[in-house]
Amino acid sequence: MKVIVCTENKGKIKAVEEVFKIFSTDFEIVSEKAESKVRDQPLSEIEGIKGAINRVENLKDKYPDADYLVGLEGFVDSNEYGMFLGGVVAVMNNKGDVGIGTSAKMQLPKVIEERINSGDELGDIITDLMKDTERKIPQSEGTNGILSKGMYTRIDEFKDATKCALARFQSLDF
Repeated sequence: MKVIVCTENKGKIKAVEEVFKIFSTDFEIVSEKAESKVRDQPLSEIEGIKGAINRVENLKDKYPDADYLVGLEGFVDSNEYGMFLGGVVAVMNNKGDVGIGTSAKMQLPKVIEERINSGDELGDIITDLMKDTERKIPQSEGTNGILSKGMYTRIDEFKDATKCALARFQSLDF
């Protein structure tokens, strides 16, 4: 099985790999960055969904032999209770069917919410607050891992969303 992961982010790739291990031990993952055609910091769940779908759409013609293409997008979404961080995954099979899944959402601290509302990107904010000059956090535990002290990491976030997106292909009879 050939799986194209439309990112070069190590944490996101690891999440997809761990989920596909549930289904098969015989698969190959190819990772390549794909454009989302949304803001660098998507400000709604729907914008995150569009970004994830755009990523798989942008690579589907390049990989016609792929069994699955996987697009991943982090996003923040606001409501009357604050700003929440989440992730979305779009999985496209070799027939062009798309399954979409989202992660759990985590409420962001007000200081981060204010900076995002001022135009900063979440990854840059966390890099600044944690003095992560090598930008290792976005490639590993992510903002989720920092805020939850490891209880719910970026890998967990995108594993959940990948599983939910793949659910579409487990029950195509409905």
